[in-house]
Amino acid sequence: MLRGLTVYTYSNWGYIQMQARDKDLTDLDVAIIGAGHNGLTCAAYLARAGLKVALFERRGIAGGAAVTEEFHPGFRNSTASYTVSLLHPKILRELRLAEHGLRVLERPLQNYLPLPQGGGLRMGPTLEATRRAVAAHSPRDAERLSAFHAQLETAVTLLKGLLLKTPPTDLRRFADLWSLLSTGRGFRALPLESQRTVHEVFTRSAGDLLDGWFESEGIKAAYGFDAIVGNYASPYTPGSAYVLLHHAFGEVNGKRGIWGHAIGGMGAITQAIAREAQAHGARIELEAPVRQVIVERGRAQALELEDGRIVRARILAANVNPRFLYLSLLPAAHVPEPIRERMQRYRCGSASFRMNVALSELPRLDGSGALGSDLHRSGILFSPSLAYMDRAHADARLAGMSREPVVEMLIPSTVDDSLAPPGRHVASLFCQHFAPTLPDGRSWHAARDAAANLIIDTVNRHAPNFRASILGHSALSPLDLEEKFGLPSGDIFHGSLGLDQLWGARPLWGHGDYRTGIDGLYLCGSGAHPGGGVSGLPGHNCAREILQDQRR
Repeated sequence: MLRGLTVYTYSNWGYIQMQARDKDLTDLDVAIIGAGHNGLTCAAYLARAGLKVALFERRGIAGGAAVTEEFHPGFRNSTASYTVSLLHPKILRELRLAEHGLRVLERPLQNYLPLPQGGGLRMGPTLEATRRAVAAHSPRDAERLSAFHAQLETAVTLLKGLLLKTPPTDLRRFADLWSLLSTGRGFRALPLESQRTVHEVFTRSAGDLLDGWFESEGIKAAYGFDAIVGNYASPYTPGSAYVLLHHAFGEVNGKRGIWGHAIGGMGAITQAIAREAQAHGARIELEAPVRQVIVERGRAQALELEDGRIVRARILAANVNPRFLYLSLLPAAHVPEPIRERMQRYRCGSASFRMNVALSELPRLDGSGALGSDLHRSGILFSPSLAYMDRAHADARLAGMSREPVVEMLIPSTVDDSLAPPGRHVASLFCQHFAPTLPDGRSWHAARDAAANLIIDTVNRHAPNFRASILGHSALSPLDLEEKFGLPSGDIFHGSLGLDQLWGARPLWGHGDYRTGIDGLYLCGSGAHPGGGVSGLPGHNCAREILQDQRR
């Protein structure tokens, strides 16, 4: 490649300007491993502060798991991450994402849950609308719905205050001890009943929590789904109530608890962040995988790329799964044995299977009414009860995949006609549970088609025209997610969201402040606080810590 040449790479969601290799890669302030959304966010903030930043991405497209790609001729969709809510409004505002073309539409109906007896349960778009829908199934549950939301909101409000803060990691330091005490004061200031709710959310299973509130299976399933999204667990697994809460942190267009569609797919988010980073001089190199982090004299000094180049920088940041960072990218001699042992036990594997489907017509859902109704613009949940989810988890533990998987279907082409030809549609299918490792040594490459057929059959039971309308599809097993996106065991969150891997213990206690224990090396991906989802917060918070360290 010629020196000084500017390269434009077409990624199906727009042109992102990428600079040529070997051009002005000396005297870097910061080199970032991975151009996923958190790496891009970190780069944007650092570049805005005047630092010279470059990102090195293994794939031929920037954006990590939040990208939009063509998967069948004429059809494109969000390849992996598929819906918007957790993207933090501070990042939206400060990185000028709307000015860079990002537009997010709220779902006109949040969720729709087909029920075994026919018809279904409509969730949203307002709490009052949900209450009316629930009343048709259980007047008692409808009466309790507002109180349930109020209790959840108490926990959300308390925890949202921690999202932008760096967790304490060493209580021998006064600043960390003071931070912990300040957090405790926030909890202590809550009314006693609210304290009980927060404690319950952190310690109980989602199933136990929901069984205590509601009697109808539909409403429990509608809320319980959020407890197992990207979480290889039964809704009755202790701690799963927190995962439900994690998905309640978000907002769209200033409306809390709402989910939406990014016009142009999830790649529109990373495209907008990349534009802001590049506007301040950040460079993005594609097809530039990193072989290892070079550590000299106890400090991270450079990246060695797979093509043999050495990229030196004063600061390195990693937007990768922490297990991959500590066990694969860092030389073993520079990782203390206790850290290696703990990272070998770091829990990864969300048991997720991801499909995109090109459709000749919209699915004819049971009781859906007219084609193109608001049901088709919602999240459609094929998961009628907590017991159904529990069986799906048990199946995966025993046989590697669920005989009746949990499936969420979105049809973003109903609100975004740029994704499919006229009169055609694309559907996103996000599915649980599919074990990261199959029993008896079977390969996911060989089992992928069988899993895809189970998923299609599941949808077809509720929309009998679904299979016949399929023009083409893509399918990503847990192994495909690992190989394509660098997600060990296919973990979409860069590590399970259990209490042992949250806040100051993410990725492990003592290194929860975005610093890795190796001078000059930081962690800016979802394996750091506050965890997974397209929020941009790990990247934002890591950039803040890097800048604070530079001022010391």
